[in-house]
Amino acid sequence: MTRMANGTSNGVSNRLTSRMMNRTTGWAATAGVAATATGTVAGELVAGLFSPSVSPVTGVGGAIIDLVPPWLKDWAIAAFGTADKIALVVGIGLVIAVLAAVAGILEYRRAAAGMTLMAVAGIVGLTAVLTRAQSSYAAALAPIVAVGLSMLLLRLFMRRLGEWNPDNPDAAKLPARRGFLRLMAGSALAVGVGGAITALVRRGASAVAAYRDNLALPRPESPATPIPDGADVDVDGMPDLVTSNRDFYRIDTALTVPALDPADWKLKVTGLVDREIEIDFDTLLSRPMIERHITIACVSNEVGGDLIGSALWLGWPVRELLAMAGPQAGADMVLSTSSDGWTASTPLEALTDERDAILAVGMNGEALPLEHGFPVRLVVPGLYGFVSATKWLTALKVTRFADDTAYWTPRGWSERGPIKTQSRIDVPRPGRTVPAGRVQFGGVAWAQHTGIRRVELRVDRGPWQEADLAPGISVDTWYQWQLGLDLSPGEHEIQVRATDSSGTAQDETRRPVAPDGATGFHTISVRVN
Repeated sequence: MTRMANGTSNGVSNRLTSRMMNRTTGWAATAGVAATATGTVAGELVAGLFSPSVSPVTGVGGAIIDLVPPWLKDWAIAAFGTADKIALVVGIGLVIAVLAAVAGILEYRRAAAGMTLMAVAGIVGLTAVLTRAQSSYAAALAPIVAVGLSMLLLRLFMRRLGEWNPDNPDAAKLPARRGFLRLMAGSALAVGVGGAITALVRRGASAVAAYRDNLALPRPESPATPIPDGADVDVDGMPDLVTSNRDFYRIDTALTVPALDPADWKLKVTGLVDREIEIDFDTLLSRPMIERHITIACVSNEVGGDLIGSALWLGWPVRELLAMAGPQAGADMVLSTSSDGWTASTPLEALTDERDAILAVGMNGEALPLEHGFPVRLVVPGLYGFVSATKWLTALKVTRFADDTAYWTPRGWSERGPIKTQSRIDVPRPGRTVPAGRVQFGGVAWAQHTGIRRVELRVDRGPWQEADLAPGISVDTWYQWQLGLDLSPGEHEIQVRATDSSGTAQDETRRPVAPDGATGFHTISVRVN
């Protein structure tokens, strides 16, 4: 009987000890997270003061974007769309939190183990920051402050936790417990206040936004062609013929939007040219501007996707700037560079022929939004953005495809990216239930720099029926279309195809976005009552 009692007592004791150890481990993990959060916020604040263009978090995020394989990038865009950067920041935060918790546990169990993990993470962060295109010596200060403060706080947390010793049943009565919790509360307060101050510093540092808001754009010497009557189809649910700045898609590699001061902005033209050219923003604004409606698309746009938009752009023709520089014989490519180091390889002929490739400074009647490339970006009709639509433009290098490669080329994408003819059903939405009888369909089709001749629909793989095609603004924009179809009750498959102005129908073969754009007919299913 005594042995049974002792066994029961030992079992209860072991379970109690296990619960206490779990509680201690939990507090150690929490301490690691608190210390790291405080250090991270301090690093972001230092970056806001001394290196607004790059911080520890954006440096690591930018490095991740550069290193991930193309298939993962495609998955992220397909899964999150234009919220891919938010998803990345959240993911980075979760990884940091997990590593911080592990560091706290390791440090409690073995002195210096957790601090070693933090030091390694700090080295990774410092390396990421220093390899960013916008980096400077001042940028290195932020990750050093972040990891230094995190390690200091972790050591202090562990000392207080050791004095408290939650394994002791009477620990709740000890003053050390109150000291530990006060330190935890102070850390949480520092994170909240520091985060708010960082946000204010970054907002206050963005005098660029205020400059942009007050910028008076020059009047175009060559205004845009008026939108033809009937170009905007009157069907509920159709996308706007001209996409608003707010709704325009954004796909790029910049984790935070660069804030380039127009007073310091310069555009350099170098490489295989007779004369190297450098112009500033005021000089650019003084050039004869043209205004054009142009539709641009991301190469990651799936069949039927929404990574495409049409806007009214204002800018100076690139061909005039290149003519001043004088491209040399043998050159066939222009390597454009963004302020964050991203590059695009644009065929030289696309920038020197008669198409309206421009150095854009305006979008839909106002200065470029910061997130769309302020102060200057490239807009080139007929080419996917990954080879043409460089935002926050700072350099143009006239070169050869054989000599230089752009950002996405070594990652498995093509050198040249002509936009493929495509069409999309916007009304009704896929999976919708509609009443039997006449069902109104509508959508858009595009073949930039070529134009659309015809759009057709078919039901359940039957004969093609020609839709009513609205007049396009120009061959460089998308066209809207509509068609009423008589549908009987049941489930029906609807497909759309477009034919460009040369008579070439879009490719029916289903292909993925890599390496040079998706193909295939947009296909939806509708249920008819």
